[in-house]
Amino acid sequence: MTDDFLKELASLPTLAHPTASPDGDRVALYYDETGRNELHVLDAETGDRTTWSDGEVPRNARWWVRWAADGERVFYHEDEDGNEQNDVHAIDPDGETEAVVETDGQSTLNDVGADGETLLVGSAADGQMNLYVHDLPSGETRKITDYDRAVGAGLLSPDCESVAYATNESDDFRNQDVYVANVDGSDPRNLHVGAEGAEAHPVDWGPEGDRLLVADTTEDLTRAGVYDLRSDEVTWYGDGRYQEQPVQFLPDGSRFLATRTRDASDVALVYDTDSGTVRRLDLPEGVASYPAHGSAALGDDRVLVVHTTPTTRPELLLYDLSTDEYETLVEADYGSIDPETFADAEFFTFASNGVADAPAEAVELEPSTELDIEALLYDSGERPSPLIVAPHGGPPVQDKREFGLFTQFLVSRGYSVLRVNYRGSAGRGREFREELYDDWGGAEQADVARAAEHVLDTRDWIDDDTVAVFGGSYGGYSAYWQMVQYPSLYDAGVAWIGVTDLEDMYENTMPHYRTELMEKYLGTPEENPRLYEERSPVTHAENLAAPLLLLHGVNDRRVPVSQARIFRDALDELGYEEGETGDYEYVELGEEGHGSSDIQQKIRAFEILDDFLGRRRGNS
Repeated sequence: MTDDFLKELASLPTLAHPTASPDGDRVALYYDETGRNELHVLDAETGDRTTWSDGEVPRNARWWVRWAADGERVFYHEDEDGNEQNDVHAIDPDGETEAVVETDGQSTLNDVGADGETLLVGSAADGQMNLYVHDLPSGETRKITDYDRAVGAGLLSPDCESVAYATNESDDFRNQDVYVANVDGSDPRNLHVGAEGAEAHPVDWGPEGDRLLVADTTEDLTRAGVYDLRSDEVTWYGDGRYQEQPVQFLPDGSRFLATRTRDASDVALVYDTDSGTVRRLDLPEGVASYPAHGSAALGDDRVLVVHTTPTTRPELLLYDLSTDEYETLVEADYGSIDPETFADAEFFTFASNGVADAPAEAVELEPSTELDIEALLYDSGERPSPLIVAPHGGPPVQDKREFGLFTQFLVSRGYSVLRVNYRGSAGRGREFREELYDDWGGAEQADVARAAEHVLDTRDWIDDDTVAVFGGSYGGYSAYWQMVQYPSLYDAGVAWIGVTDLEDMYENTMPHYRTELMEKYLGTPEENPRLYEERSPVTHAENLAAPLLLLHGVNDRRVPVSQARIFRDALDELGYEEGETGDYEYVELGEEGHGSSDIQQKIRAFEILDDFLGRRRGNS
């Protein structure tokens, strides 16, 4: 493949964060067809699309947009070179922008009040992530919650007199409860939606303000419920066989939207609140999702759906619930690339007891719970085929049967790609996720190694002399850990924005990541000093036995760049040599934080990855 193909693949236009306007006539979304992320507004009837911004919105489309209540402006998140220390800005059709909410730390727009005057913002301005109410006429921002644990899922009631949110005051760190309070934060009430130790959160207010759509994990798999604030009773939906995530009420309040996860696929659902009946939208297998922020509804019977498969890029659909027909509002653009060249995903499962066959050089592990682990394999068609093992980030997310740009890029270079939903991943229920508690760098990393071993044992067309690992964020932690725990398994590795020193990560990440990620999974360094040291890849840096590329954004505030620097310095102290022919290579990415969707930054990442793997694996 040529460099022209690399650039064209990275430059294919991508949509992000579609949301319906309050009147249901338009859709705001991010789109980068000009080569840069811009805010577009689409007329739902004609399909005409206009561009509101001209370089004012962020290059990285990580954070969502929301309509103002009057439909005259769109709110967006502005940061500095990807550092995610967001302020809330607004833009109008003429491209005029205004800074609306400016605070220290990270701020996120949780909700826009129907009164046209109130915004609900989550902010870490005072340390921990808590809720703030912003009054648009006066410009005043007031803190309304003050919890030690992070507050999330904030929602304004239709009359803007109440708020719903999720946090945890329990001694059980796994727990999360749904609260309702007055809009000034007074009289907070725990609704006790789920059992102690389960996670519950509000999803949407009913149109009359007397019901809440909620999600809960009491029965292990996430379920959808409607909480009646008049009777303090919950009606649960579904039969419990699948994980289902509620999304929003439809405008008439008699139905709600949800998604169901099964075998790494998502289907879109509509539930009737009175009868409990559910129907599935008539869409091809893959991943169908409603907008996660803002509104999916353009009236009572038309909804926005984003649909993708392993070989088809995301498209925005307008689905008519009354006819079960849909039209495509934003088609996927493939340029001159033939979609037939993209590799489909083979879904399979394998058994893992949390111990790999490969020698564990860092931490000796005892067998853990034996589980069926899900995986996706993308065959490049090369024979024999080098293999890239690509564990996902999170950790509580899931690789699904959807289009993956980095996956298809690697396939285009001749590598087959293995993605593993190790224990701790989302989509399989609370118990599956909690297998990772107090065990980072343990059984879940053995699941990743076992997946590679399973593929090597069962696919004779894989070249067992050319196996590499590549991951970002928690996947970057996995890449570091695989290289020091199972060095005999890998011939090269790429660790992108990954964690190497757990105590440094705890001290320097953002407050809500400290409590809701580090403490939730590992406790504090004071409580578990041995675990923090033992499961830090830098502790075992001397085990590195194959070329490693360390790649990190200098503006990353989730996983600070100190993580890469610490590992680099440890390698230097151990006598490892840096450089293209050395033991490791080190690259810091300027003007970039925790990854980026910007086209030029994707091209840069592709080129760095392609160059390293091509030289180190001899596959150009």
